[in-house]
Amino acid sequence: MANTVVVYFSGYGHTKRVAEYVAEGAKAPLIAISPEGDITAEDFETLGKADAIIFGAPTYMGGAPWQFKKFADATSKPWFTQAWKDKIFGGFTNSASLNGDKQVTLQYMQTLASQHGGIWVSLGVLPANTQAATRNDENNLGASVGVLVQSPSDAGAEVIPEGDLITARNYGARVAAIAAKFVG
Repeated sequence: MANTVVVYFSGYGHTKRVAEYVAEGAKAPLIAISPEGDITAEDFETLGKADAIIFGAPTYMGGAPWQFKKFADATSKPWFTQAWKDKIFGGFTNSASLNGDKQVTLQYMQTLASQHGGIWVSLGVLPANTQAATRNDENNLGASVGVLVQSPSDAGAEVIPEGDLITARNYGARVAAIAAKFVG
């Protein structure tokens, strides 16, 4: 079994809820990036021992928030030694809008993983894009690079659509399963 870790920043609790679903699917521990954009030295050790790392962050103003970027910049130490090379990576994001330019945040995460020499895992699920599809269907936002989630701006995390949470859980399981193929 692969050792998968979910590292995320959550500004208002929505991303935290999604991270919990991703972690449940991956059977992974969570590392929360602080409001100051930091994680502990022990958290970096945990990431260093991981076979797979799943990034998570909300999309603010068309990109990842500064707290996630500060964490990303701090990964230059493992980058310099290629400590995360050949790890499996994935990512998820959410915003209040159905689109909200979330794809840009996923591409940022994918680029970060690539700079580390990592192997990115796509969503691997066809979009729920038929007339009969609902927000309760898996991949109802039509992602391919990773998980996209819509979190209404006027409500708490408890109203995130069920289909988005199912997508998150299943994606966590997919990343962990693919990592296990590389470890085994």
